[in-house]
Parts: sequence; C-alpha cells; structure tokens
Amino acid sequence: MFSLTVVDHVMIAHSFRGEEFGPAQRLHGATFVVEAEFRAPKLDHLNLLVDIAAAKVELRKILDGFDYRNLDAEPQFAGQNTTTEFLCAHVHKLLSAALAEGRLGEGGRAVTGLKVLLRESHVAWAAYEGAPAA
Repeated sequence: MFSLTVVDHVMIAHSFRGEEFGPAQRLHGATFVVEAEFRAPKLDHLNLLVDIAAAKVELRKILDGFDYRNLDAEPQFAGQNTTTEFLCAHVHKLLSAALAEGRLGEGGRAVTGLKVLLRESHVAWAAYEGAPAA
C-alpha cells in the first residue's frame, strides 16, 4: 500500500454544549496541525498516488473555510459540537469530494483510503479514517 501525507494547520475558536465538556463550554481557542494521508494499492501511469501540490492546495482551501474563525458563528457548523473528531470527519468529507472530482489528479480517483488527523497538542489528537466517499 502506498501513502502520501500533506500537512497544514488551522486556528479556531469555539465552545461546546454539554456539562461533560466542563470549562470547554466557554469560548476557547485551538490550533490544530492537520494531516491528510491518502492511500492506494498502486500508482498511476506517472507513478503518482495523488498530485502532492494539488493535495496541499485542496487541504488549504478546506481549512480556509474555517481558519481564524469562531466556529460557533459559522452557519456550516450550526447546532454541532465542533470537537476534534467532528472536524476530522468534516475535512475527510471535503477531501473525498476533491478526490472524486479529480482535483488531486487522475490518480486521486484510485485512492482507497483517506485518513485525516488533527493534532491538538503533542499529547492529544484525533483522526477519522475510511474510504473516500464517492
């Protein structure tokens, strides 16, 4: 299995609903290192898994949709606790669409696994992994 990973970061503010979140119910900030790992059993005719430059551009476009924003005020996240896990699935869904639309090169259509990992710190992170949604 081949893999290729691109990395970027995002800074956000948000709060959570639910007593389980304790002090995180108050508005607070987070900086996430975002990793997107693409996997496929074979390379395309150019020996690429995905176009790495296009993968970096698409990841940045996705992150620009909520970077430096208060997620509580963003309509796309209305009614959601924007946990690290939730944000992983959100980025996964958008990268899946980019793959399906060919925006990461023709090889991107052959990707069988996609893992999105958000690191909150050196001691805590979450990920969402699965086949790209068609």
